[in-house]
Amino acid sequence: MSHLRASEGDWNGAGRRFGIVASRYNSEVVERLLDGAVAAFQRHGVTLEGVEVHRVPGAWELPQALDALARRGGCDALVALGAVIRGETAHFEYVAGECSRGLAEVARAHRVPVAFGVLTCDSLEQALARAGGDAGNKGEEAALAALEMANLVARLAG
Repeated sequence: MSHLRASEGDWNGAGRRFGIVASRYNSEVVERLLDGAVAAFQRHGVTLEGVEVHRVPGAWELPQALDALARRGGCDALVALGAVIRGETAHFEYVAGECSRGLAEVARAHRVPVAFGVLTCDSLEQALARAGGDAGNKGEEAALAALEMANLVARLAG
């Protein structure tokens, strides 16, 4: 495999701008994801002025807000943060599925990286474990993915 030329992004955020759209629903979880994302950006050279945060009611609204942000431009990558927790009805499947599809559509339509920091869990305990608990912080991981993709896309664009 040494004959292959590999290209990867890096986590250097100096001079980059990022947009975060965060759900207010399940705020106990999402606030922890947001804290993790912002801390990751700062650790890797993104200034607070280089991060803009917008709030939406829930995960269902994430794609629409990210689409508006992508249309406006000015961000090297976008991050979606939310938490959909399974209940007793099929509502979970509809919201989680359409949120996921909508975020992918924004990335494809606008050719801007969209990092997926939306938890889809069976319980609040599982969500909290992934929002800074035993399973790490998926908000931080989403920010790192946004950093890496922003740098990779910029390098590939020439």
